[in-house]
Amino acid sequence: MLPSFLSPTYLYGNYLRRRFTSAGLTSQVANVDDDGNTTIRFWGPDPTKPATGKPSLVLIHGFGPVSTWQWQNQVQHFAPKFDLYVPDLVFFGESTTRLADRSEQFQADSVAGLMERIGVKRYSLLGTSYGGIVAYNIAKRWPERVDRVVIASSGVNMRRRDGSGLLERAKVEKTEELMLPATAKQMRTLLSLAVYKRPKMLPDLFLNDLLQKLYSDKRMEKMELLKGLTIGKDDEAKISPLEMEVLLVWGDHDQIFPIEMAVELKQLLGKKVQLEVIKKTSHVPQSENPAVFNRIVNNFLCQST
Repeated sequence: MLPSFLSPTYLYGNYLRRRFTSAGLTSQVANVDDDGNTTIRFWGPDPTKPATGKPSLVLIHGFGPVSTWQWQNQVQHFAPKFDLYVPDLVFFGESTTRLADRSEQFQADSVAGLMERIGVKRYSLLGTSYGGIVAYNIAKRWPERVDRVVIASSGVNMRRRDGSGLLERAKVEKTEELMLPATAKQMRTLLSLAVYKRPKMLPDLFLNDLLQKLYSDKRMEKMELLKGLTIGKDDEAKISPLEMEVLLVWGDHDQIFPIEMAVELKQLLGKKVQLEVIKKTSHVPQSENPAVFNRIVNNFLCQST
């Protein structure tokens, strides 16, 4: 294991935190229930400064590294127009709980509880992958709090066969072998499915550093989160239409949740749904083509602001 001063992952993580700070965000922590069972670490506007009057936008990360790694290309773009709130979901980073629930509904409870605790009454949601599933559950359960929803690359409508197909594409037996890589080989498999143009030179030393710094923390709890998902266990997608305007953003080469799932999800979510497909991207279009991703999301959100 590389020491911190030699670790590219550690050094780059510090750079990402500075980018969040330069966007006017501060790292904060809040208990989201009265008993203090669940604690969420999040980035948000400086609470010591006067309110800006800007609309609020919550960015919800996917299953992988903490939020600074997944939204690095969005915070500075959206900060001038929105009050941004960027939580680390439970068991990511320093967010944790003493409760036993590991479902996506519990993650939704925690994010919604955070926003209520810090006094933000209405907000829009932008969630990617696992975070898109969480965003959907917040919008479904608390529609009176949510202005608009952006769901990116997210298998909200995942069925049993979709999960089986993903394992076949990854050539693994268990979901955690893909989503929680423990070896350089498994990390390469994840990257081959998650990005359209995989970097050609990925030495094991670099991949092992990524694994140690980004994927080893709270590993058992994250396995429980994967097992606690309520979607993907049935032959039918259990989706209810949402009341508010919804934008779906997908990469045309997504190998985690293929584009066919996006087309179906558009039909399931109701009449107020748009689908935008970004060419030559896979599962993380917000990172692979941030300029196009940000423009699409900005145009959608600013229609309501």
